[in-house]
Amino acid sequence: MATFLYRLGRGAFRRRGLVALLWVALLFAAGFGAASAAAPTSGSFSIPGTEAQKAFDLLDKRFPGMAADGATARIVIQAPEGAKVTDPGPKAEVQKIVSGLKTGPGAAEISSVADPYEAKAVSQDGSTAYISAKYNVSGMELKDATRDALKDSGEGAKAAGLNVQIGGDALMAAPETGSGEIIGIAVAAIVLVITFGSLIAAGLPLLTALIGVGIGVSSITALANVLDLGNTTATLATMIGLAVGIDYALFIVSRYRAELAEGRERDEAAGRAVGTAGSAVVFAGLTVVIALVGLAVVNIPMLTKMGFAAAGTVVIAVLVALTLVPAILAFAGKKVLPAGRKSRLFGKGKPAGAEKKANGGTRWARFVLRRPVMVLLAGVIGLGVIAIPVSKLEMGLPDDGAQPVSTTQRQAYDLLSDGFGPGFNGPLMVVVDGDKALADKTADRIKGLDGVVAVTPPTLNEAGDAAVITVIPKDRPSSTHTEELVHEIRDGSGDDVLVTGATAMNIDFSQKMNDALLPYLALVVGLAFLLLMLVFRSILVPLKAALGFLLSVVAALGAVVAVFQWGWLGSVFGVEQTGPIMSMMPIFMVGVVFGLAMDYEVFLVTRMREAYVHGERPGQAVVTGFQYSARVVVAAAVIMIAVFAGFIGASEQMVKMIGFGLAVAVFFDAFVVRMAIVPAVLALLGHKAWWLPKWLDRLLPNVDVEGESLRKHLESAQSPEGPDKDRELVSA
Repeated sequence: MATFLYRLGRGAFRRRGLVALLWVALLFAAGFGAASAAAPTSGSFSIPGTEAQKAFDLLDKRFPGMAADGATARIVIQAPEGAKVTDPGPKAEVQKIVSGLKTGPGAAEISSVADPYEAKAVSQDGSTAYISAKYNVSGMELKDATRDALKDSGEGAKAAGLNVQIGGDALMAAPETGSGEIIGIAVAAIVLVITFGSLIAAGLPLLTALIGVGIGVSSITALANVLDLGNTTATLATMIGLAVGIDYALFIVSRYRAELAEGRERDEAAGRAVGTAGSAVVFAGLTVVIALVGLAVVNIPMLTKMGFAAAGTVVIAVLVALTLVPAILAFAGKKVLPAGRKSRLFGKGKPAGAEKKANGGTRWARFVLRRPVMVLLAGVIGLGVIAIPVSKLEMGLPDDGAQPVSTTQRQAYDLLSDGFGPGFNGPLMVVVDGDKALADKTADRIKGLDGVVAVTPPTLNEAGDAAVITVIPKDRPSSTHTEELVHEIRDGSGDDVLVTGATAMNIDFSQKMNDALLPYLALVVGLAFLLLMLVFRSILVPLKAALGFLLSVVAALGAVVAVFQWGWLGSVFGVEQTGPIMSMMPIFMVGVVFGLAMDYEVFLVTRMREAYVHGERPGQAVVTGFQYSARVVVAAAVIMIAVFAGFIGASEQMVKMIGFGLAVAVFFDAFVVRMAIVPAVLALLGHKAWWLPKWLDRLLPNVDVEGESLRKHLESAQSPEGPDKDRELVSA
């Protein structure tokens, strides 16, 4: 592989114009496709194999249109203190809202509007009423004029002294990341300038990463409606694509500068950089792709599509690093060279052979080698303490009750809870696959259960062979009591009685996430373990890498629970409302963080392996690995943390939480696990760290990430008959 990548990098360097033209053409093609495509929708949501999904499928067959996924809105009206919504004045204002929705702007997209006085949607004390509106399209597909008409529908009633708030998904909008994403990129630029001491060298990874992300995200946008991708897919692909794109380019550029510092010609330096660091980029990218594609085992289409889309962006980042980066290095010329004493890499620009002062990575590695037990215990105990909140992890899917208290959605949620009871925001839909007698019997049984406030009479379909019963729980949708009620209804019913609705879907989703976590871990960690065994020709090094990852991801989940569930430092991170952690958070963090963690493992330990293969003792190999890779790995980690942290400013709770979780996980993994625990373990293992049974060594193919075969090939090319071989190598 190293020889192939050497040829690829050298060829891209020499044919820089053609390579750059191809990538720019791809960027314009993807951009044109995104611009001409219809606006992305929110994406359909289904959970195959669950009872809630079976009930929705049954509704589709027996009650056509009832299970349609069009947007809904609830306009909640509260009368002033001492008045009732049934009084003539407030009632007239409420009916004006109903009339305006039916005939005003956006009425063409509304399928039904329920008058609260006819639908009995007035609270017992008469203080509160709500209007239900159903739309023909999803919230993301609503026209701006329709959404604005909904927002303005209660202005007249507000002027008359009524409190009007709007809930439901009709107000759903694409998540906004705010200025945080720009700040993250700015921090990355500053880190690159400090690392390279050259504006040109610093700007190159940013430029190539933005091109790669532009192609990936534009392609996702162009295909969003065709593939039914959710509106957050592009945001997550941007998050991951930016982080890995900058990092992969950083490693190629830093190795290129190191080769130049050894006195090699520019095209030769580019070839060797791609042949050595590029091999690590390929395998690091493979681990990320494995982790993201592995999300398919959860069998939730939305999560699978998110994983594949993000994996596609990572593949583009790898290809950009291997081809576009050397091409742009050719255009940059000598401007990318180490800038004298300003350069913080590879001896501050000193000529090859000059005596070099030990850098920070070397000094740190020597410190760890002197005190491996102390460093190991400090790292493990520290992360273990941070992981303690995981024991109190509560999972669920966010609803309007998780919105900030300043939003109209949250205020509508609270008004409904106060006027109709906490469970009114999460009604259960019981679907009966049978006649009226079975439906009546089921309704009577549910009425006798604890935790039930109200049960509506069964509504039969036209054929009379199916019915729908609405059950109002006593507790809020995210309550454990409501979850117990769902299980109680299901346990006391046969296969012809199914419970669904948003609350039941959330419960089933959380359960499916829990059930899939261990199989997913086994698949992803197992495949990556085999991959790392190929890279490092060792059993203990991949095992140590996997265990270190588990420690960092559990600690990161502990931090997420402390901030988003308990509210610790919540104001610092913009968390206005605490609540359960999103059900997909643990499994999504496992997938993404595992891939990213293995990046640092590959980049750092590959250099140690290279030194060990070339004859250095285990301890010295650790020092050598840190001497050449620690500074770059630290810079890469800081960049990735900055990019992820930029998404903490997003308007959507899901994106905010994922950005925080990934940033914290990368911090723990890069600075505690890879920089402290890894060298400590390698120091304690010594030669055993690189042990591999001979029979297994013979079975495993030699992928040569260290570039040993490339070095021998190039040395033979410099023999007396070398020119012919060299021409053969270049032409190939």
